[in-house]
Amino acid sequence: MPDEDRERLRGTFNRVAATYDRVRPDYPPPLFDDLIALAGLTPGDHLLEVGCGTGKATLPLARRGFRITAIEPGSDLAAVARRNLAGLDAEVIGERFEDWRPRPGDQAALVYSATAWHWIDPAVRYRRAWEALRPTGHLAFWSALHVFPDGGDPFFRDIQEVYNEIGEALPPGENPWPRPGELHDQSSEIEAGGLFSVTAVRHFDWEQVYDAESYIAVLSTFSGHIAMEQWKQDRLYGEIRLRLARRPDRSVRRHWGAALHVARRRGGSAPGLVGPMAQRHGR
Repeated sequence: MPDEDRERLRGTFNRVAATYDRVRPDYPPPLFDDLIALAGLTPGDHLLEVGCGTGKATLPLARRGFRITAIEPGSDLAAVARRNLAGLDAEVIGERFEDWRPRPGDQAALVYSATAWHWIDPAVRYRRAWEALRPTGHLAFWSALHVFPDGGDPFFRDIQEVYNEIGEALPPGENPWPRPGELHDQSSEIEAGGLFSVTAVRHFDWEQVYDAESYIAVLSTFSGHIAMEQWKQDRLYGEIRLRLARRPDRSVRRHWGAALHVARRRGGSAPGLVGPMAQRHGR
């Protein structure tokens, strides 16, 4: 993804902060159980979150007794996160991770990012994480993405014809319909710069049921849909309402998936800046 496109789309989420907090799914508790075990965390450890949004991944970890510094450049997103985290040992800092620097001596046990890592400048993100971690620390990231189980709801393949019609076809060269467990493994990217060694990749999936309005609300928090021209939104959302109104239960079943990547910080001195990596998934 070109830098200008990444920066433009990265900024769209701040426009829909309240909706994002209300409709984006919570991550499954077993994901946090595995994250804590794989990174060897104990309550009281300092965690650094990159791109916390409204705190969807911050709140579960703060409630488990970790001290969290959360980086979120979107002012409205950060404001919602601060309200959600009130009374917990969590600080939300309104900066870009690329520009932020840790306090001297305040190294993190874990740098993690939930549905945001791909928005960070690929030329510097691994080095910045390496610099923020203690020598035995870990990096972890995952994203909530659409997966398509065998026997899943056929609605999404059917509605693709409307996306094609309005000029929003799926990009070529990628698996457009990944099944649970088939989300992209980014281990080679993580290890390419010599800063981290991957220790685990774990897959999680879960299902949610939406009526037309709640599903449209979810779509309205995706960068591509936020940036979509109004006539395209009207055509797409109108067709979603029409098609779901024809169903007996007037609902759609969306299957979510997440691939948790955990990597250990390598010792020694940091090599030069890590080169650009391919961007694959939208937040």
